[in-house]
Amino acid sequence: MNWLLRAIYFIFAAYSLSVGAVENSGDIIKRGEYLSHLGDCVACHTNKDGKPMAGGLELKTPFGALYSTNITPDEKTGIGRYTFEQFDRAMRKGVAADGHNLYPAMPYPSYSKMTTDDMHALYQYLMFGVAPVEQKNIPSQMKWPYNMRWGLSFWNILFGGSKPYIQDSAQSSQWNRGAYIVQGMGHCGSCHTPRGLLFQEKAMSQDGSNGKYFLSGSTVDSWHAVNLRNLWTAPEIVTFLKTGKNQHATAYGTMTEVIGLSTQHFTDEDLMAMAIYLKSLSNESDAQMQPILAVEKSQLYKTKNGLSYYQFCSTCHLSDGKGVPKVFPPLAGNKSILSDDPTSVIHVVLSGWRSTETKTNHRIVGMPEYGSLDDAELAGIISFIRSSWGNSAPAVTPNQVKAVRDQLQLEIATKSKFVTPRFSKMLDKTNSSQLVYGMRLMSETGVLLPDHVGNSLNCSSCHTNAGTVANASPYIGVAAQFPAYAPRAGKVIDLEDRINGCFKRSMNGKALAKDSNEMKAMIAYMNWVNGPYQKGDQIPGRGVGKIDKALMPNVDNGKVVYQAQCAVCHGNNGEGVKKADGRYAFPMVWGDESFNLGAGMARTYTAAAFIKQNMPMGHNTKFPLGQGGSLTDQEAVDVAEYFSHMGRPDFTDKSKDWPNGEKPKDARY
Repeated sequence: MNWLLRAIYFIFAAYSLSVGAVENSGDIIKRGEYLSHLGDCVACHTNKDGKPMAGGLELKTPFGALYSTNITPDEKTGIGRYTFEQFDRAMRKGVAADGHNLYPAMPYPSYSKMTTDDMHALYQYLMFGVAPVEQKNIPSQMKWPYNMRWGLSFWNILFGGSKPYIQDSAQSSQWNRGAYIVQGMGHCGSCHTPRGLLFQEKAMSQDGSNGKYFLSGSTVDSWHAVNLRNLWTAPEIVTFLKTGKNQHATAYGTMTEVIGLSTQHFTDEDLMAMAIYLKSLSNESDAQMQPILAVEKSQLYKTKNGLSYYQFCSTCHLSDGKGVPKVFPPLAGNKSILSDDPTSVIHVVLSGWRSTETKTNHRIVGMPEYGSLDDAELAGIISFIRSSWGNSAPAVTPNQVKAVRDQLQLEIATKSKFVTPRFSKMLDKTNSSQLVYGMRLMSETGVLLPDHVGNSLNCSSCHTNAGTVANASPYIGVAAQFPAYAPRAGKVIDLEDRINGCFKRSMNGKALAKDSNEMKAMIAYMNWVNGPYQKGDQIPGRGVGKIDKALMPNVDNGKVVYQAQCAVCHGNNGEGVKKADGRYAFPMVWGDESFNLGAGMARTYTAAAFIKQNMPMGHNTKFPLGQGGSLTDQEAVDVAEYFSHMGRPDFTDKSKDWPNGEKPKDARY
């Protein structure tokens, strides 16, 4: 059909799309565009960095590779010559205009449920609302015998498209709307319904969308799509589909694309209709949602798996597994974590994750890649998560981790010069209780020593993960360097003096008695984490890195950077972020409960170096905390100047500092 004939068709179709209603061409195209979001057309028919709807995206299957086709209105390579009847047949029956059978990677069994009006509107949008792109289609690379398309004729007889959706008169209009989207254009079953021997959705071969297999969960391409029959409350489902997160979970894997390209564009009415329908498939009422239980402290601190979780996961997901609202997802009660098939959680832990960007959620959060940990370590961490805080799911084995690692073709990273000490190894020592206590004093300083901490910080606020992260003021090799001359004190100090300096400055508190059990535990821990290093050794990852001190700070830009990169964890006004129990998940960075003027972080260039290497945390997939790498030196200096010079407590002994005249240029006094 040439452009003139299509234009004539469009004029007449505009007046005949729905009985008793007259729509202009703009309305029809707009409705068709919305329907394309319902069908998530752009996700499959747009290659990475390619033009919209021009195809070319590789779709891996167990039988070989397929490449999505060009569905722009280009007459040479796209669907520009398709009549409506040919388009309708392709959408409902999986038969292209030239008569060849489409592979059911194209979810035509689901699209067949569309109404005729919706099919017309979608056709109009693709023909007149999408720019034509001349781009040749890539031939499929299916293995024999799956490359013989004639066999699909028999597949279609068994599992092909059905009639348009039929309303259930026993259900509400809202329920029916949700069923229409989920079963039809939304094609949720394509990922969330398990496949049979002939790669059909099992619901197709059982009792349809009402069968027990429909949306019961399935594993595809190293991701496990969760059981949708037993999800959250309807409002929580809506929030997840609109923003990519809710109080229970955050989208991962291909679901981030579904939300980013599709469901975030749905109307609130359609999202709620879907949620009402999905909730009706479950036997669990909203009132039956299970409470989150506290993890046994003995499991967290006295088992190797618990200590591994504490070291590598609790910074973001917290010791209670509840995560940080609107930032880091909870693990307690997270149904993705609890799936019988642990493929997805293994996949995420191995290769990392980044949240989806939506209209209501512009700040992308990342999870680090933990593929550098061996299979046994990862199996232990995942097993701990699946059995804590009321979670109850089978343990994961190292062989299961290895299987997913092999599917992803990931290798265990070669060891770097900086070797991360493992908390779990403390349990091998005769003084393990003292070492674990010392580590906890570093990580939970304010909770365990409330009389000595006067603000919202812990030692780990600056010495990340209890001093085990490179370029985040690690403790590796530090104990061996003391006693040492300290320019700020103007004399030789011991390790206890150095620790007490942090209590008085960074934590705006009081010194510990040197012979106290707490000080002895902290010293024992620092001696353990010191490793093999001796005084004067070159220690990889020591300190916080370097920053160009010749850079002049721009406070105005620093405010902009802070709001864009820092406020999500530290608050718009530096007030920090608190947990449900009122304790701080992330500390204040200015104000009465922040560090005082005597702290190292009150100095612009010291703070800038730390920020450049370590902040924002959870921004990318870098091991171990997804930290750093997103700010330039100038931006780091700008934001450091901005927040370090905001109001904060004074340091009463400041007149005693640098008695020998070695004061740095960025000192606050």
